[in-house]
Amino acid sequence: MLLFLVFYFCIYGGAHLYLLSRTVHTFHLSPPFPALAALFALVMVLAPILVRTLERFGCETAAKVTGYLGYLWMGFFFLFLSASMVMDLLRGVLALAGRLWGQPVGISGPVVIAVSAGVALASTVYGYFEARSLKIERVTLASGKIPAGEKIRIVQVSDVHLGLMVGRERLERILAEIERLQPDLVVSTGDLVDGQKDGLRFLDHELARLQPPLGKYAVLGNHEAFAGAAPSSSFTEHGGFRLLREESVEAGDCLTIAGVDDPALSRGGKGATDHLLLRGHAPQRYTILLKHRPAVEREAVGLFDLQLSGHVHKGQIFPFNLLTHLAYPAKMGLSEVGGGSFLYVSRGTGTWGPPVRVLAPPEITVIDLVSSSL
Repeated sequence: MLLFLVFYFCIYGGAHLYLLSRTVHTFHLSPPFPALAALFALVMVLAPILVRTLERFGCETAAKVTGYLGYLWMGFFFLFLSASMVMDLLRGVLALAGRLWGQPVGISGPVVIAVSAGVALASTVYGYFEARSLKIERVTLASGKIPAGEKIRIVQVSDVHLGLMVGRERLERILAEIERLQPDLVVSTGDLVDGQKDGLRFLDHELARLQPPLGKYAVLGNHEAFAGAAPSSSFTEHGGFRLLREESVEAGDCLTIAGVDDPALSRGGKGATDHLLLRGHAPQRYTILLKHRPAVEREAVGLFDLQLSGHVHKGQIFPFNLLTHLAYPAKMGLSEVGGGSFLYVSRGTGTWGPPVRVLAPPEITVIDLVSSSL
């Protein structure tokens, strides 16, 4: 935790310090405006920590207000920083072109900041409403392991992040959509809850009303580790999910569902070896591996038919997806990984941190398994 806080203050706090000094210098702000801006920046940097502190003391309303202000600012700030970098690049290109042409061409500092702020504000407003939408993604997979004439519908949710920011209203909408889709089986691929157990009261009762005929299955993600494995497991199981922790079960006549913990729940940051869990499974059954992070173990390829993952949110806010892709280069959506195995990576159903999504709408995934037999 200490290392995380040091990293957080160095990166997030340092970025605020840079943009604050740049803005003060560009607009030649005189006292008391620099001091007021510095105070505002300090409060915004501390806001996520204040939210967790207020939650621990039971001040849920104050925590929610602080959370919305702090996390909306975080989304705006990231977009503002990104837009500023693009504008600075354009400014440099124009300055170089002006030198080559012998004519001064450029963009003034105030214009750079004003345009960047305008783009960030528009993107934040758009992203707030995009985050409140729900896109249904549909995939059909054919396999000889599915009996002729049958269709098995699986609905996947991932990274819902139930808690202070994603509450009852959002959950009820998600559940209504799932009920409308009439799944045979529902899976949650981690981060069903956020990093704390606050704000979850009675939400497990809402989850429990969902009762597909082949059951509900879930694995734990890294945020369940932050909230605590015991309370997270209890919440998930009270919600009616069969929690799979390095284990597998049979569902129906032809499915095997296997699930592994996120590495954050294991000492040393390493989870169980997937292929050890999967080997020995009846090859005639269609095997689905639930794994929070979209990393495919090479030795496990060919031992499962479909791996369902989440975690990356498609970056949640463009262009952050460029960074998440460096850490997890798996293609979003469906991809074939070899040996007859497929991987599906969800963009996630909720939000973490800023209640904003830009070019990464939340999704509920519908996977129809059909027979390839004639």
